[in-house]
Amino acid sequence: MLVESAPDITPRGARFPGRYIQAKGAIGLLGQEAAGFGKRAVALLDRGIFDLLETDIAAALSGHVEAKLIRHGGECSEHEIGSLVAAARNAQAELIIGAGGGKALDTTKAAARDLGLPVIIVPTIAASDAPCSALAVIYNEDGTVAYDTFLPSNPNLVLVDTALIAKAPARFLAAGIGDALATWYEADSCRQSGASNCMRMPGVSLAFEIARFCRDTIFKYGAAALKECDAGQAGPALERVVEANILLSGIGFESGGVAAAHAIHHGLCELEDVHHHLHGEKVAIGVLAGLKIHGREDEFLKVRDFCRSVRLPTRLADIGIADATSDKLATVARRACRPGEIIHNEPIPVSEAAVLTALKELV
Repeated sequence: MLVESAPDITPRGARFPGRYIQAKGAIGLLGQEAAGFGKRAVALLDRGIFDLLETDIAAALSGHVEAKLIRHGGECSEHEIGSLVAAARNAQAELIIGAGGGKALDTTKAAARDLGLPVIIVPTIAASDAPCSALAVIYNEDGTVAYDTFLPSNPNLVLVDTALIAKAPARFLAAGIGDALATWYEADSCRQSGASNCMRMPGVSLAFEIARFCRDTIFKYGAAALKECDAGQAGPALERVVEANILLSGIGFESGGVAAAHAIHHGLCELEDVHHHLHGEKVAIGVLAGLKIHGREDEFLKVRDFCRSVRLPTRLADIGIADATSDKLATVARRACRPGEIIHNEPIPVSEAAVLTALKELV
């Protein structure tokens, strides 16, 4: 006689942006899309490309939404978030728009949370999976990571203009590939360990399939996409990689879970040496270190060779740590392994000593 086991009633979940639109020239749709959320908006533009974006954003919104354009200060810090909240209140905004890179977008999302307003995100680079997420990484004014804050909802709309992204230096696209590279390895670790995702519950099976598809997409199209970006062309490979870097990686990390690679990234950010390097470049080092921690040498060699093919760092010196002293590496390991950190989502115990040993193999 067969005895049925009790059903698994553990809640599992996934989260997604409200809508995602990707196309060459998609920025031209911003006004008509924004009008569906309100009549008055504040738009935060990345300070590095404010002068390049201002005319196009203003033209796209003209006739649809009354908007005040603001230049971002540079960091996603409590000060910057508070400044945007104050500006939006003064403008009686009904909608917040963010355009630019990850820190400007995270500032926008956090401000929208504080104001209880809908938010439209317009990434101008595909350097991370930040645009789609309900997460903001808050930095101190000196560039070190202060904390991650989880937001109650994902952006209402993510509008991705691939022609605009193709004009950015290919280094940004490569960094996005580095961030996307972590998606599968971290989600799979959480699947094995049963760790919670960003919803504080294990992910549904779809989350892990999206993470796997993200990995397969960047492996197949990554090198070709960089060549298209070098030429300033939003070709078929770039379209696929932008989708992987922003949408697939965003859903995959948030719904699948995060672990060692991003914890080691947080540790690396403790060192001033790395502050001129991009998030995804440091995450790629975190992926390689994570594979070393697990003793997966064959997979390490495969990923290392892939990183080289898509212009990602494979050694600590590649992200500015030319003098990798024991004290510096201990600082990284200590931050990565602090109590409650995401590195403890791995299916094996991870100690500071294990991280230190792995980092030494990347000198």
